[in-house]
Amino acid sequence: MDTTTEIAPGRLLIDGAWADAKSGATFTTVNPADESVIATVAEAGPEDVDVAVAAARKALAGPWAKMTAADRGKILWRMGDLIQERLSSLGLLETLDTGKTLFDSAKIELPMAAQIFQFYAGAATKLGGRTLASRSDTFAFTLKEPVGVVAAIVPWNFPFLLASWKVAPALAAGCTVILKPASQTPLSALEMGRIGLDAGLPPGVFQVLPGSGRGCGTALVKHAGVDKVAFTGSTEVGKSVLRDAAGTLKRVSVELGGKSPNIVFADADIEAALRGAFTGIFYNKGEVCAAGSRLFVERGIHEKFVADLAARADAVVLGDPRDKATRMGPVVSKAQMDTVLGYVESGTAEGAHVAAGGRRASEINNGKGYFVRPTVFDAVTSEMTIAREEIFGPVLAVLPFDDAADAVRQANATTYGLAAGVWTRDLAKAHRVARAIQAGTVWVNAYNLYDPALPFGGFKQSGFGRELGIEALDGYLETKSVWIDIGR
Repeated sequence: MDTTTEIAPGRLLIDGAWADAKSGATFTTVNPADESVIATVAEAGPEDVDVAVAAARKALAGPWAKMTAADRGKILWRMGDLIQERLSSLGLLETLDTGKTLFDSAKIELPMAAQIFQFYAGAATKLGGRTLASRSDTFAFTLKEPVGVVAAIVPWNFPFLLASWKVAPALAAGCTVILKPASQTPLSALEMGRIGLDAGLPPGVFQVLPGSGRGCGTALVKHAGVDKVAFTGSTEVGKSVLRDAAGTLKRVSVELGGKSPNIVFADADIEAALRGAFTGIFYNKGEVCAAGSRLFVERGIHEKFVADLAARADAVVLGDPRDKATRMGPVVSKAQMDTVLGYVESGTAEGAHVAAGGRRASEINNGKGYFVRPTVFDAVTSEMTIAREEIFGPVLAVLPFDDAADAVRQANATTYGLAAGVWTRDLAKAHRVARAIQAGTVWVNAYNLYDPALPFGGFKQSGFGRELGIEALDGYLETKSVWIDIGR
């Protein structure tokens, strides 16, 4: 594909049709591997949000409301099938926009998105209330009804996959959805909109509004016609979303940042733990909210473990993410590269030791592209910035610990609580540590495992609400109690 050619449609999807922004504004999306322009995209603003919300409310009360749950499920299943049929083109689009390898896009993330749509296709017909027989003169029951119009706001690290986490359960619940992708990575979201139309979604049920957070995003969050905001992004922006949503007291779920601990005990399978520590931080260039960015290694094996991990990091092949030989592509944007390199400078200035990486890979592509060498910091203390703040890049902070109690204490010494890893052959220890860690997901002798049936979400400032699983549907449903007097 010629990455300098505009990719159609590059327009807003509103009420079943492609449209330019009311203001005529556009923005460009850039290939982070070579800094070339991929496409020019319409930039939605408040006027476009008004039109989309009106269409969503009309659809909510129209054909979508009259459709049976089974028919909704058939459309969702068809969307999953269409994703599978278009893996190659979708994967290339996602790779061009994000810098992730083509293998990760087309072989891991997009197939998972298809599975999510088909999981919720089955869930659509399983929604129901319950009956109560607490009084002999009444019949009481509960109904589950869609919460209404949902604004789904997703980040740039997994544009298509994280959109599926919100769009699929919301549609299964009978809601209508307006998706706002990140302005850095809008292209696959537009293709999800096309897939929805091709699968048979009525106009207005699923709309896509690329645009900025300050313009389009804020307008969606504040809009009185939006009933629920489902947001994934940084903790800082998540707090802003909560403030903006307060004016209309709409429902909000937020999946936010993380500084996840990955704990390796001396009795672990060391080779498996090395692989888990490596993928835990370097998968998708470290642009993962649940990345195991704080690695705790028991003191007795610490030195050798860090040396082996650093050697693996130094051996990583960086390059064009479309090349099969490439194992890591560029970070998503120049701004993100500058942020990551700023943290590298901070770690060095505060006394941490660079065991691997620690620089921009400017030798790649003649200096074009936003490539950062996978970086391992040793001699890190918990007070250092790189041990406290989410970096969202290929930078690992390694800290030693003495025993299980020390590991848990250090792991929980954070404002975040999204995920964690535990590596040990001692099953009892694994259970004790997993229960003691304050995180929404704990992987034992594994890392970065996901399944549509298993919920995901955070503790503390990593947010609230759950994605995936049957639990995700609760965020898109209202419960209504109905009483009938049968005693007369």
